[in-house]
Amino acid sequence: MPSTSRNPWTFVLTLYFFEGLPYVIINTVSVILYKRMGVDNASIAFWTSWLYLPWVIKMFWAPTVEMTATKRSWILSMQLAMGLSLFLAAYSLTTPHFFMLSLLAFVASAFISATYDISTDGFYMLALNDKEQALFAGLRTSFYRLAMIFGSGYLVYLAGSIEASTGNVPLSWMLILSLAATLFVLASLYHRFMLPYPTADKRTGTVGAAETASFREIIGAYFRQEGIAATVAFILFYRLGEAMLLKMVSPFLLDAKEAGGLGLTTSDVGLVYGTVGVICLVSGGIIGGWLIAKFGLRRCIWPLVLIMHLPDLFFVYMAYAQPSVGLVYPLVALEQFGYGMGFIVFTVYLMYTVDSRYKTSHYAISTGIMALGMMFPGMASGAIQKSVGYEMFFIIVCIMTIPGMLTIPFILKHSENKV
Repeated sequence: MPSTSRNPWTFVLTLYFFEGLPYVIINTVSVILYKRMGVDNASIAFWTSWLYLPWVIKMFWAPTVEMTATKRSWILSMQLAMGLSLFLAAYSLTTPHFFMLSLLAFVASAFISATYDISTDGFYMLALNDKEQALFAGLRTSFYRLAMIFGSGYLVYLAGSIEASTGNVPLSWMLILSLAATLFVLASLYHRFMLPYPTADKRTGTVGAAETASFREIIGAYFRQEGIAATVAFILFYRLGEAMLLKMVSPFLLDAKEAGGLGLTTSDVGLVYGTVGVICLVSGGIIGGWLIAKFGLRRCIWPLVLIMHLPDLFFVYMAYAQPSVGLVYPLVALEQFGYGMGFIVFTVYLMYTVDSRYKTSHYAISTGIMALGMMFPGMASGAIQKSVGYEMFFIIVCIMTIPGMLTIPFILKHSENKV
C-alpha cells in the first residue's frame, strides 16, 4: 500500500530546487546563451521577455491542475516534460534556425515550469502538517535560491569552461542544456519513489457554476480593495528600472569593450553575476526581512527603497569607466545586495495588503501583475540600449526607478492600518 506520509527531508528540498532551476534557466541563462550564440541585444530582450507570460497567467489554469489529476502526478509528469523540452532546446542549437526553435522549447518549458509551481506549492500544503510547513518555509526558499546559484552560476561557469577548452560555443550550451534535462529526468525518477501519497491529494472533478462564481468573486474582491489603483501602480512600476536592467546586465558584461561592454568571459559572468551576485541578493533579502520584522515596513520602506535603487548608478559608472573584472565583482555584488534588500519591501507589502479571505489567490494575482510589469519593460530594453548605447541606457534605467518611488506615498496612505 502506498505511503500516505514520508519524512519531508526526503522530498521538500529537492522539489523546490527543481522549482527554481527552470525559472533561472528560462529567464536568466537563456539571455547569456543567446548572447554567446551571436543574437543581438534587441532580439534577446524582446523575445526572452515573452517567457515571463506563463507566470503572468498561470492562475487561469490552476483549476485544471486541481480537476484532472493528483498534484503528485502533475509533479512527476512536469519534471519529465521539463527534461524533454530542455533536450529539445539543446538539440535545436545544432540547427541553422536555432534561435526560434530553442525559443519555442523555452516557451514550452515556461508553461511546464508554471504548472509545476502550482502543483508543488499545493502538494507542499497537503503533504506537510502546519508545524512542518512552518519549519520548511525558509528551507524551501533557500533551496529555490540555491537552484538560482546552480543555474546562473555553476552551469554558466561550466559552459564557459567548455567554450574555452573546445572553442565550440553551440556544443558547450548543448551539453549544458542536456545536463539540466538529464537532472530533471532523474528528479522525476527519484520523486516517483520518494513522494508520499497524501490522502487529501485527489482530483476534484469538473468545475461547476459555484466554482466559476467563486473565481469571479476572488478576482472581483481583489479589484474592489481600498486603494487598489495605488497598489497595482506600485506593483507595475516598483521594478520598472530593474526590469530593464535585468535583461541587459549579462549582454553588458559579455560585450567587448569596443561595443561598450566589459568584455568578461562566460565563466566570469557565471562567477560575478550568477554566483557572487545571487549570494548577495539572497543575503540582502534576509537582512531586509529582518529589518522589517524588527522596525516595521513603514519605518523601513524609504531606506530600503533607496538602498535598492541607488546602486543602479554603479552600472552608469561601469559603462563609462569600463573597469577591470576585479572592480566589477564588488560593484555587482553591492548592486545585487541592495536589490535583495529592496525587493523584500515589495514581497512584504503584497503579503500585508492582500484580502485575508483569499490570501493565496490574491497573492498569485499580484505576482502575476508583477510578472507583467517585468515583461513589457524587458521587451523594450534591448531596442533602447541598441539605439542609445550602454552609457545612456543605464542613465535611463536610473530615471525609470522614479515612477515606482512616486507610488509609495499613495500605498502608505491607503495602508495605514496594515503597514
